[in-house]
Amino acid sequence: MGVTANPTIGRRRLGAELRRLREVSGMTTQQVAARLLISQPKISLLENGRRPIKPRDVRDLCGLYGVRDQRRVDDLMQMAGESGQPGWWNAYDDIPYGAYIGLEAEAAAIRFYEPLVVPGLLQTPAYARAVIAGTIPHATAEQAATRLQVRMRRQDRLRAPVNPLRLWAVLDESVLWRVVGSREVMREQLKHLAHLSAQPHVTMQVLPHDAGAHPGVSGQFSLLEFADTTDVCVVYLERFTSDLYLEKRSDVGRYSGMHAHLQAQALSPEGTRHFIKETIRAYADPESCQDARALSLPSP
Repeated sequence: MGVTANPTIGRRRLGAELRRLREVSGMTTQQVAARLLISQPKISLLENGRRPIKPRDVRDLCGLYGVRDQRRVDDLMQMAGESGQPGWWNAYDDIPYGAYIGLEAEAAAIRFYEPLVVPGLLQTPAYARAVIAGTIPHATAEQAATRLQVRMRRQDRLRAPVNPLRLWAVLDESVLWRVVGSREVMREQLKHLAHLSAQPHVTMQVLPHDAGAHPGVSGQFSLLEFADTTDVCVVYLERFTSDLYLEKRSDVGRYSGMHAHLQAQALSPEGTRHFIKETIRAYADPESCQDARALSLPSP
């Protein structure tokens, strides 16, 4: 049994296998919890990969499920041991969104809508530094530097020579016109977006202001998709003090539909590249930059 180096992947795949073994045995999570004298929510968390599992727990579960192949049990226990190893992001104690980074590192593709700022995966160092300074004003210089380092390392997935992370980004037009840092910082950031938009694994669309009301008015959201077909898509909603993860098929279907509507209302990828390049030129002209609506919008 192959084991991935990403502990989040290991936990999710191990949990999926333990869920399969339980279902084959005909037992419910309530029955398992009663037999092992543990809580039913713990069983659900283990099967969803939401918490680490010890090799001893794997051994006990395999015994309960009637797994008689000792090599199979040993493989699962080894996976439990390796999935318990910390990911690279755990070395940064001050990062509150490690759970999301773990999922992001595991994802094969991410679809997202962003109404306010350029998403972290697409930010230049200068833009990211300005975002961190503006959104976390109480952060010390060391904490800000740590946030920046983590943000830049997350982008390694986009530069991977094999199987890079696939992105489908829908950005509200406001993202391009909100001056983060300075006009020069914005020009460099938009040049970076134009470059990324031409990459085969990145699809980028701008949702113009004249699209009017749309499904994204409620705010930012991301849909993380995984290569392992045993995993369902996860919806991630970033909030100021806490984050929300949705895995129910009805929730995933709703947000997938929202993203599809946003795609349909946004400029085409080709129109988006043209729009970004025109915006770059506008930032070079202070008068044009002061009046964003002076920029003629290309047809979707």
